[in-house]
Amino acid sequence: MEDKINLLNEKKALALLGGGAKRIEKQHHKKKLTARERINYLMDEGSFEEIGMLVTHRTSDFGMEKEIYFGDGVITGYGTINGRLVYIFAQDFTVFGGALSETHAEKICKVMEMAVKMGAPMIGLNDSGGARIQEGVRSLGGYADIFYRNVQASGVIPQISAIMGPCAGGAVYSPAMTDFTMMVEGSSYMFVTGPNVVKTVTNETVTSEELGGAEAHSTKSGVAHITSVNDVECLEDLKRLLGYLPQSNKEIPLSLPYVLGEEIRMKLATIIPENANKPYDMHDVISGIIDEDSFFEIHKNYAENIIVGFARLAGRSIGVIANQPLYLAGVLDVKSSKKAARFTRFCDCFNIPLLVLVDVPGFLPGTDQEWEGIIVHGAKLLYALSEATVPRITVITRKAYGGAYDVMNSKHIGADLNYAWPTAEIAVMGAKGASEIIFKKEISEAEDPAAKLLEKETEYADLFANPYNATQRGFIDEVILPQDTRRKLIKGFRMLENKVSVTPIRKHGNIPL
Repeated sequence: MEDKINLLNEKKALALLGGGAKRIEKQHHKKKLTARERINYLMDEGSFEEIGMLVTHRTSDFGMEKEIYFGDGVITGYGTINGRLVYIFAQDFTVFGGALSETHAEKICKVMEMAVKMGAPMIGLNDSGGARIQEGVRSLGGYADIFYRNVQASGVIPQISAIMGPCAGGAVYSPAMTDFTMMVEGSSYMFVTGPNVVKTVTNETVTSEELGGAEAHSTKSGVAHITSVNDVECLEDLKRLLGYLPQSNKEIPLSLPYVLGEEIRMKLATIIPENANKPYDMHDVISGIIDEDSFFEIHKNYAENIIVGFARLAGRSIGVIANQPLYLAGVLDVKSSKKAARFTRFCDCFNIPLLVLVDVPGFLPGTDQEWEGIIVHGAKLLYALSEATVPRITVITRKAYGGAYDVMNSKHIGADLNYAWPTAEIAVMGAKGASEIIFKKEISEAEDPAAKLLEKETEYADLFANPYNATQRGFIDEVILPQDTRRKLIKGFRMLENKVSVTPIRKHGNIPL
C-alpha cells in the first residue's frame, strides 16, 4: 500500500510542477503568475478542489509520446470566492505554451457542464498559444466543443474570461462569447491573426501589443471590458466584479447590510450648470446617488460618451447606464449604442435592476455614422431596453431630445418609473434648431433676424425645454429635486422587487445584430 501511495504522491508532485522549474522561472521573469498561483490567489484559502490533475494527452505523432505532462496544460476544478461556489479553468503556459489539445478541451468542457448543472459562475484564466498543431483537427474540434458550451451557458450562469497572456486564433472566440473579458496591460493580447500573418497579407507592420493588446481592445475595439495593470490586480478586479453578480439566472445578487437614513444628497443640487450647453461629469451624479465607493465601471475607456457599470443602492446591486456630457455632449453613436445594449442584456439575464441616467442631445449625425450603421446599432439599444424585464428606472437630468429620448429607457418602451429633474428638457430637438425650422419665414423677414431668432428660441424653450409637457402626459411620473433622487430610487427599486413581466411566447426575438 505504501508503494502505491508513494506512486500517487510522485504523480501529484509532477503535476504541481507543470512544465518544470525552468519554465515556471521564465513565467515569473515575464512578471506573470503561474496558473496554480493565479488559482490560489483567486480562491478562498484551501477551498480549491482540482478535477483531472493526472489527465495526459493521447498524441503519439511528432514524438509527442515522449513529452507527457500531468494535467496537459490546464488546471480545472471548483472552489469558493468569498464563500461562493465557482468553477474555474486556468491554462498553464509552462506546458506546451498552454496550447489546447483534445484532452485539454475535455477538461474545460467537463467543468463548464458542472457549472451549468450546479448554477454557479464559470471563470476562465486564459494563457495559451492557441491550438496544439501536433493534434490537427482534434484540437480544433476541442475549441468548437468549448464554444458550444459557452453558448449553452450564456444567460444561465455568469461567464468571466481573464486574458492573462496570449490568446490567438480560434481561442479568442470563447472569451468573446462570455459575459466579461478582462485583460492585463503589457502581458496579454488577443487577435484572430498575428502580426506575421498581417504583414504577409496586408503588408502592415504591427506589434502584438498594437494589434491586440489591452489598450487596443479597451479603447478601440471594445473587446476588453476591464483592464488591469498586472495579474494580481486583474484577479482582484475579477473578485470585485463577481460581488455584483448572482450565482445564476435563477437567483438575485447578494445584498449587503444597509441601514437607511434620510438619504438626501445635497451634492446633486449643484451639479447641473446654469448654461444648458456647458458639460459636466455624469460620474458626479452617479456617485451622488449610489452607496459610497460602490461604482464598478465596465468598458471605462471605450465609447466614453456613455457610462455603464455596477453599483450598490442601499446595499443592493444595480446596473447603471448614463449618458456622459463630457464626451461628444453625451450623444448616442455606433459604439455607445452597442456598449449600452450589451450591458443591458447582461443585467436583464441575471436579474440586476437598471438605473438609466439621461442627458442626451440625440444621435450623432454624419456620413461616418450612417455608413457604419447607426440605424441598426442604435436599434440594438432600443431593442435591448424594450426587451428587458428587470426593474427599470429612468432619471432625466437635462437633455432628452428626439429619438434618443425614446431609446434611453422612456416610459414608452416599458420603463417602470420615469423621473425628471427641474432642469430636464424633453423635446424633439434643441430650442435653436426647432426655432430655425418652425419660424424660418418669420425670422428671414424680420428687420433683425438674429434678434428675432433669439426671441423665438426663448419662446420655444419656455414651451418645450422643460419636463412639464411630458409630465402632463404621464410620460414622466414625477419631477423631483436632485437631492431627493437617491431616496426616490431606493423606494422605487424596493417597490419593484417583485415585478413580474408577461412576455409573448416565442423561441427568441431577432435583435438587429
